[in-house]
Amino acid sequence: MSWEIVFVSFLLLAALVSFILERVPTDVTAITVFALIAIVSIFTGSERLPGLDEILGVFANPAPLTIAAMFVVSAALGKCHLIEAASGYLTRLVGIGYRGFLLVLVASVALISAFVNNTPVVVVFLPVVMSLAKSMNISSSKLLIPLSYASIFGGCCTLVGTSTNVLASGIMGKNEIYPEMEPLGMFELAKVGLPLFFVATGYLVLFGRRLLPDREALASILSDIQQKEFLTEAIVLSDSSLDGKTVDESGLSNLKRMRLLDVCREGRVLTGDKGKLVLRSGDRLILSCRPSGIVESRNMDGLDLLSETTLGLEQVSSASGVMVEGVIGPASPLISLSISEIDFRKRHNVAVIAIHRKGRNLTQEIDSIRLRSTDTLLLLGSEESIENIRLGEDLILLDHPPVPVEDMSRKAPVVIGVIAGIVGFSAFGVMPIAASAIIGVAILFLTGCIKPKDGYASVEWNMLVLIYGMLTLGLAMKSSGASNLIAEALASGVFAYAPEELRPFLLLSAIYLTTAVLTEILSNNATIVLMAPISLELASRLNFGAEDARSFILATCIAASASFTTPIGYQTNTYVYSVGGYRFRDFVKIGLPLNLLYFFSSVVLIGYFWGFHPFEGGIRGLFQ
Repeated sequence: MSWEIVFVSFLLLAALVSFILERVPTDVTAITVFALIAIVSIFTGSERLPGLDEILGVFANPAPLTIAAMFVVSAALGKCHLIEAASGYLTRLVGIGYRGFLLVLVASVALISAFVNNTPVVVVFLPVVMSLAKSMNISSSKLLIPLSYASIFGGCCTLVGTSTNVLASGIMGKNEIYPEMEPLGMFELAKVGLPLFFVATGYLVLFGRRLLPDREALASILSDIQQKEFLTEAIVLSDSSLDGKTVDESGLSNLKRMRLLDVCREGRVLTGDKGKLVLRSGDRLILSCRPSGIVESRNMDGLDLLSETTLGLEQVSSASGVMVEGVIGPASPLISLSISEIDFRKRHNVAVIAIHRKGRNLTQEIDSIRLRSTDTLLLLGSEESIENIRLGEDLILLDHPPVPVEDMSRKAPVVIGVIAGIVGFSAFGVMPIAASAIIGVAILFLTGCIKPKDGYASVEWNMLVLIYGMLTLGLAMKSSGASNLIAEALASGVFAYAPEELRPFLLLSAIYLTTAVLTEILSNNATIVLMAPISLELASRLNFGAEDARSFILATCIAASASFTTPIGYQTNTYVYSVGGYRFRDFVKIGLPLNLLYFFSSVVLIGYFWGFHPFEGGIRGLFQ
């Protein structure tokens, strides 16, 4: 084993550990891997590591550019509110019962997700499904996991259904083992993905209600917070006994019918642990009270409500406080900012009560927490303030479906035409998907369907950085021989114990299982970049031609997307995990059987279509 293999293997292991621990953002890990490979290659001049020209050549890969273009197309679809319009008809189906509604929901989301980036589809459907769940008198947790899974079902059916498939297609078109191999066709996955959709949908419809938890969302998890409260302001008087005391020492923290939201001094909100803040005369306290708490606050020595005209200050009227949940969308400008940097009180006139992140409720020192995509915020503010947030793009409120503020329906035919053109030109081989996607973006910009600024903002640049970093790692693994070593270890394990006629089928199963395990703990894009080249290596060890080798790539594509057992393997799972009040074991309970169902169905279907033993005689060969 050369030092190059040791170095690349160490980088691979370190990247996997970093992805799992999440101490560092995944894109930062990826760009660090890119930088280390470049540094070592330049200063050692090793021929077993890619040179600088090869490393920089990953930016010429058309797959990330295609993914970026499809983000813009999905954003244009959102601007025209076509997804909202498609989801709106569900309101007429609440009377058909749980199973009937679930069937329509899963089919609708899967169909849309087959042609549009599935993350915005799930984000748009979230408030719709939560609102309809209340109308049907069922817990939203009975519908949100199926919503996420449905987007995965659809993504496994087409080339543009998920960025994973686009990446795999790019690897197929640029690999050195099978240089004659054609990229993935637009509907090539459908012959496996469609049967899987029917099987998985039947599983959810038949067993979903029994296996899914009956659990409330974030607002109900925090049982000590009422859904409706009373907002008011109070002031610390000049001769107050509270002057110089911390909030904890003043007794404000101990009041059961009243909560301190913010302390304002000289026009700004004080940050830090509220219990340790030292009160000064003239401080304004933003209070959230039950009606009886108003009386309690009046009885505190040295504290008076601003409604008292004797203070000589401008009267501030109290208002009914509304508590809602808002989720941080994939392109929200709030990502990576802390609550104190955003200054929610000044910017939106609302208070952030708690943050829900991957199954945990964060209620302590939330001012310093930096927000991430999929975080769910519990907000308390007046109805007017909440409505103002609803009109913006910072947060997606989940109390009821959004109402479009701008009529863009006249642009809808253009967007639909662009999507149809991208799909059609690629399906019929008129031009590569990268070219058709870029042309489509140009049309959208020129016709005003989406502004260039909004289009660029819709691109998840952190995902592209992750992809480029992992492409560089995959290149280094190939050049150093590390991927060949991994493929040899997998192949030798199968070849040592399996008869020759079973080797293709068993290697196919091993590829699927390895990819499925990795995608549950890594991102699906990182997994496909690592596993697609290895699957081609394994195909070459079986002396497969380019056509037979495609079967291994298809298995890798489906396994990389079919992430059902954990809430962190796929971004849509993470969204519903935060919003639906789920626990980790909820995904294991319903997702593990579905993962096994996808595994067995995929290897049986692929083995049958490509004639692997024991399928040479058809399905009957299974039982002979």
